[in-house]
Amino acid sequence: MWKLLSSISKHLIIAIPVMMLLGFVFGIAVDDASGLKGLIIPFTFLMVYPMMVNLKIKKVFEGGDVKAQLLTQAINFGIIPFVAFGLGMLFFRDSPYMALGMLLAGLVPTSGMTISWTGFAKGNVASAVKMTVIGLTLGSLATPFYVQFLMGASLEVNVMAVMKQIVIIVFIPMLAGFLTQQGLIKRYGQKDFQQSWAPKFPALSTLGVVGIVFIAMALKAKAIAGAPQMLLYILIPLTIIYAFNYVLSTVIGIKFLSRGDGIALVYGSVMRNLSIALAIAINAFGPEGSSAALVIAVAYIIQVQSAAWYVKFSDAIFGAPAEAEAQAEKTAAPTPGKETEHELLVPDFKNILYVTDLSQSAKHAAQYACSLGVKYSAQVTVMHVVPDQLEEYSENVGVDITHRVDQQTRTAFNESSVSEAQQAIRSRIESTSKEVTKQIPYCPMTPENIRIEVGDPQNKIVEIARKEGFDLIIIGTHGHGAFEDAFLGSVARDVIRKSPVPVLSVRLADAAHSR
Repeated sequence: MWKLLSSISKHLIIAIPVMMLLGFVFGIAVDDASGLKGLIIPFTFLMVYPMMVNLKIKKVFEGGDVKAQLLTQAINFGIIPFVAFGLGMLFFRDSPYMALGMLLAGLVPTSGMTISWTGFAKGNVASAVKMTVIGLTLGSLATPFYVQFLMGASLEVNVMAVMKQIVIIVFIPMLAGFLTQQGLIKRYGQKDFQQSWAPKFPALSTLGVVGIVFIAMALKAKAIAGAPQMLLYILIPLTIIYAFNYVLSTVIGIKFLSRGDGIALVYGSVMRNLSIALAIAINAFGPEGSSAALVIAVAYIIQVQSAAWYVKFSDAIFGAPAEAEAQAEKTAAPTPGKETEHELLVPDFKNILYVTDLSQSAKHAAQYACSLGVKYSAQVTVMHVVPDQLEEYSENVGVDITHRVDQQTRTAFNESSVSEAQQAIRSRIESTSKEVTKQIPYCPMTPENIRIEVGDPQNKIVEIARKEGFDLIIIGTHGHGAFEDAFLGSVARDVIRKSPVPVLSVRLADAAHSR
């Protein structure tokens, strides 16, 4: 089922027209399609709630791209709604609810498509995430007042009724989505949530979208059959508003922003949250809302198709991304016959090995492990290597007895040390995680990802990293005292020399080291 839903989600440009056609056929075939109205609320929730699960609300509070955010929202709320309203009144003067559809299609900015298409075009995805959260929240709050101000003279607008519906179809699903997100992260960890759970929800949202499109088309089928030129007429103003939006945002992006932020601005202003617009049209304006929903359903076709074409021309418009940026996104392909001897590589860490000796410096290194784990959405495995007790005993007494002991006896001999290390590590990680997560939310370093190994630390660390596909090792460079400092220093040096993957060696800051 997930593969089918994912396939539908990737081919909305086909799925939407197909569902419109099926809805039209159904609406013509039955005497009365009004029974479908009972499915509107379930499909609306199915459409809105899943997209809220992946919403990264905390991104709003991150800085660094204020100009891009201000310019995007200025376009979204200061220009596009008024242009959409003007086109709606020009083309649908005698059909106010279709004019309403134009306005709603231009009112609620940004959706998951904003983030996806920004990534495809190698734009600033972090900025796009923030635009999505801000645009969705402001758009939902502002919609009732824009509709009342602009459409109040043409149709009856009950602001409180519209606001109530927005609370039901936006903010309640947003809260439910946030709680779902936190619950899944708490249970499965940030890594599993991002890789296993998050990709499934957009597909569910797509099921809600095609369901609402089917219902809207079925409810308007007989009216369309009586005036088939209606669909073509709807395409004209929608094409104009999207073309205007692309040109305006592209010019502003080129003139005032960097390439990455400029692309994010384009998709942050052109990509409208048509799912929310559909839900408002269907739920807040009664039977006539199906006329507005029809306009919004047709907008899907233009929005998806135009976004795909814009990706193809983004390099020509904004210039090709820097080599490092392209490789960081893993999309740059080498030119045949022009491969360089040393290619610039920007790593993307997904499997981090954090090695701890339970010292203060190792605790300090945990902050780096957490921070990098969050930054790269990586899994962080915490490992402590317990020296083989028989080998240490043999070294101390000067007699090698390891070859005289079978593996079972050797394992039993080391069990107490492993058990003590396990308890100490769990205690250290729990306390460290509590401290670090105050500054770094969603720290992926959890007791579930602990492993204890027995053997020579240098060799065991390198062996595990090589065999199990770790792409970064993090290790502290100070132990418990002078002798241990020298020992761990040699461990770090040997690991750096032998490791097949990068090693981050963390030295304890002077202030921390003196304590």
